[in-house]
Amino acid sequence: MRAARKPLIALTPKSLLRHRLAVSSLEELFDGHFHAVLAEKDPLDPVRVTRLVLCSGKVYYDLLEVRRERNLGHVAIVRLEQLYPFPATELAQVLGPYRNLEKVVWCQEEPVNQGAWYPSQHQMRRVIQQHDANLYLEYAGREAFAAPAAGHPGLHDAQQRRLVEDALGLARE
Repeated sequence: MRAARKPLIALTPKSLLRHRLAVSSLEELFDGHFHAVLAEKDPLDPVRVTRLVLCSGKVYYDLLEVRRERNLGHVAIVRLEQLYPFPATELAQVLGPYRNLEKVVWCQEEPVNQGAWYPSQHQMRRVIQQHDANLYLEYAGREAFAAPAAGHPGLHDAQQRRLVEDALGLARE
């Protein structure tokens, strides 16, 4: 009996199709499985991590590149790959080693009135509060806007730089 074929549908920005960091090994494709939460990729010392950035989507690669360029070993980046049903248990497991957190930030490219912030912040906050009652989830992203895009590439790039700097805790230059 022949196995049923299932179509692959990738909903991704074109910029990630050939992005050097957005790759998986053949082993991951054949033997891997979907992860609702992706833990920090780089070998950071969890004791040194004082800032955690939560994100979803392609903004991760901008955050990762700037963090590596600036050698910010105190900032961990965790990706939420599934927002509903919310992966609270998986997120709690990923947060577990980070006992010295001072800030947790949700970063998104979309304006604040779009994207995952409004429908998911209460879920993220609940997990963060269980991890450490003194932590408060902050937002780093674009201001509220009627359209999903800024309308001008220069403005978009400036907003993107600002939200990445805000998420990583970098002083504006």
